Amino acid sequence: MAWRSHGRDQQSLVDSLVNNGLIQTPRIETAFRRVDRGLFVDHDAYVDAPQLIGHNVTISAPHMHAHCTELLRDHLVPGARALDVGSGTGYLTCIFADLVCDGGRAESKGMAVGADHVKELVENSRIAERKAQAQNHRPWDVVLETADGRLGYSKFAPYDAIHVGAAAETVPKALLDQLKNGGRLVVPVGPEHGHQELQVIDKDAHGNIKVHSAMGVRYVPLTSFQHQKTGVY
Repeated sequence: MAWRSHGRDQQSLVDSLVNNGLIQTPRIETAFRRVDRGLFVDHDAYVDAPQLIGHNVTISAPHMHAHCTELLRDHLVPGARALDVGSGTGYLTCIFADLVCDGGRAESKGMAVGADHVKELVENSRIAERKAQAQNHRPWDVVLETADGRLGYSKFAPYDAIHVGAAAETVPKALLDQLKNGGRLVVPVGPEHGHQELQVIDKDAHGNIKVHSAMGVRYVPLTSFQHQKTGVY
């Protein structure tokens, strides 16, 4: 039921995602209800479609955010560290934060990190994140930084969960290196205008890698800042 999970506000959006089977886990449903997409997206926030957020960037459709969060659910647990590459508005980063920070309990020690190479988006995401925290009275541990997500964000590595919101031609080695043993990476892989697949990459306790494809997808490219801004390599 992808592309049909529309809402009029955050609660009706989540109702649609639950009713259409995109959100299946109660604690993920709770996190999605707490974080209002309307704080992060200026227009059509509750429409189940990607939306332009400026700088040739889109925020993914709500059903893709829900699906990716479900794929990472066993790794987005209280006390875990999560990395959101191409964090854009910071919306999904805050959902991850609510999950790993156990709804804002200080003792959880969880952290969510968002990395995006567009400075203006990062600045706006920090404003929206503060509004979301204030609205929910949730002292999440969230870090939103301007960085080339293809290199991950090594300062807080390793991560239990890594999500990438843009398609990589090949899986960046830095992200595999920063994935904790026992962790999971969800990343779209494929060329900008060609076939892409949402890959789920698991690293076992010994560092061995196992990969499977969840579905075919179409994402903007995980690329350089110059190409992101201008469309020119």
